[in-house]
Amino acid sequence: MKPISAAAFLLALASAASLAGAASKPHEHGVVKLDVAVEGENLSVAMEAPLDIVLGFERAPRTDSERRAAADVLSRLREGAALFSPDAAAQCRRVRSDVRAGVLEAGARHPANTEHADLDATYEYRCAQPGSLRTLDVGLFDAFKRIQRVDVQVAGPGGQAKATLQRPARVINIRR
Repeated sequence: MKPISAAAFLLALASAASLAGAASKPHEHGVVKLDVAVEGENLSVAMEAPLDIVLGFERAPRTDSERRAAADVLSRLREGAALFSPDAAAQCRRVRSDVRAGVLEAGARHPANTEHADLDATYEYRCAQPGSLRTLDVGLFDAFKRIQRVDVQVAGPGGQAKATLQRPARVINIRR
């Protein structure tokens, strides 16, 4: 059996916690949660956000205007270039993005208006010079004006850390 990497374990743990605790954990408007993992040349970012703070509503789009807004948000999130920028010296390139927003997907069951909907996204990078990876610039405040705070957990070669970003802060230190 192939051993699981620390980054994969962190992302799996974050996903499992998201699924297992969906009914019990508080849904906090204005707050994005990021899990950042660094292992070798791999940088992974897992994001969880209330759909309201990136789109303005937490239900399936009802009008053409809302459908266009949802498509635009999903496109910007899938592109991801303006959202996360690793140190240029680390020469990281994004190799994968995955964005999931159940209520926006065709054929998905839509929760009642009283329920809250989240968006989950993961971004994976490969870095040619991982030793130069010291920070991650987070452009979420610029991209989505409703975000008030970003709660961050970082796991890397230097250990684990927690941080909170509030406007205008945008840089996460990655401990080496």
